[in-house]
Amino acid sequence: MRLFSPWRYDVDPAARALLEPSGWAAPDENASPTGAELVEQYLAPLAATPQIAPHLRFGHRVVAISRVGVDRVRSRSRESAPFLLRVSVDGITTDLHARAVIDASGTWDTPNVVGASGLPAHGEAEAAAFINHALPDVLGADRTTYAGKHALVIGAGHSAANTLLVLADLAEAEPGTRISWAIRTGSAARSYGGGEADALPARGALGTRLKKLVADGRIELVNQFSVQAIRTLSNGRVEVESVDARGVKKVVTADRIVAATGFRPDHSIASELRLDLDPILGSTRTLAPLIDPNEHSCGTVPPHGVDELAHPEPNFYAIGMKSYGRAPTFLLATGYEQARSVVAALDGDWGAARDLRLELPETGVCNTTPPGEEGEAGGCGSSCGTAEPVSVGLATGIAGGLLSEALPPAQDTAACCASEPVLVQVGVPAEHDSGTGCCGS
Repeated sequence: MRLFSPWRYDVDPAARALLEPSGWAAPDENASPTGAELVEQYLAPLAATPQIAPHLRFGHRVVAISRVGVDRVRSRSRESAPFLLRVSVDGITTDLHARAVIDASGTWDTPNVVGASGLPAHGEAEAAAFINHALPDVLGADRTTYAGKHALVIGAGHSAANTLLVLADLAEAEPGTRISWAIRTGSAARSYGGGEADALPARGALGTRLKKLVADGRIELVNQFSVQAIRTLSNGRVEVESVDARGVKKVVTADRIVAATGFRPDHSIASELRLDLDPILGSTRTLAPLIDPNEHSCGTVPPHGVDELAHPEPNFYAIGMKSYGRAPTFLLATGYEQARSVVAALDGDWGAARDLRLELPETGVCNTTPPGEEGEAGGCGSSCGTAEPVSVGLATGIAGGLLSEALPPAQDTAACCASEPVLVQVGVPAEHDSGTGCCGS
């Protein structure tokens, strides 16, 4: 799977400064890497640098975080108590202590359900064997699962788009392969994106190709589809039922479901810490209005750093995709700037921590509400504004939501902004929305 963002957005400046003295050859900044190339040409060499390699602990899964001798209720001496990280290593639990914790563990392990109301659809658990989550390996390991079968892809983000495109490739080689695509809204305009107006050509081309496949009848688009029930049939197929707000029912019968409905954060490992989470998105309360997918696309989120990411628990920060909670407007470049700001603050350099700079590629889409949708206002939405920490997970949370989770419902590009962290990994990388995914990179 290839990222839609080229290398220029994928290599962090601080990482580059570590890599170049080692003889590392920078990739072509205009080329878009695959996930494997990102690991092989960037993350693996970065992990091998002498500044990082001695501090990596692989195979450590963090199961809980607290303070040494202090639970969530106790305030006295809290700030001076070290963090306690309980980790599982080869099935054995042990404790680590740290002055600060950066949780970049992402959201990949906690996908959203298929049900339209945020709750599992009736029968969803019983039909689990028929459901794959985002980005199955359609042309590789999962080929026999989809070849000659009817696949129903649910979701409107770029993970759905990528899956639909590879299914279309499969259908060319495997007769009888049928593809249906279900979205909740009445229009797929946001999924098609900005086309040639997108500052990331690969992202624009993704939507353009998808739109053509639908127009040519190679992909059956079923809009206004809100999944309420999934029934397993005696013939080894599944029946997926939608009921909209007016009581109108639609049914699609398929052999396989791909649930590209996004992801949500799991804050359970930090349940003994004092977190201030937005009740809607699950991000910090301060960050929530800056990333609200009802107002922002991934290209219009304003720069933000340590102040917006801070919790009442001193020296604890969630960054990367997890920091956005259920908002799908995250970009890899945004995560890099988060990490740089947080690490500068932990180092005591508050001037650098608050000197926020971020270049985000424009999406080429004007409205947050696509044409024909209820509530369209006709113009564009609000414009965008202007020590040794332990990182839980992969730096900036890029282990998932990276390759294709992107949908640009955006704003007037003329009105919006177009315009080095080194973290220590502790924990196995775990890495959006109700089907309007963003952004990955």
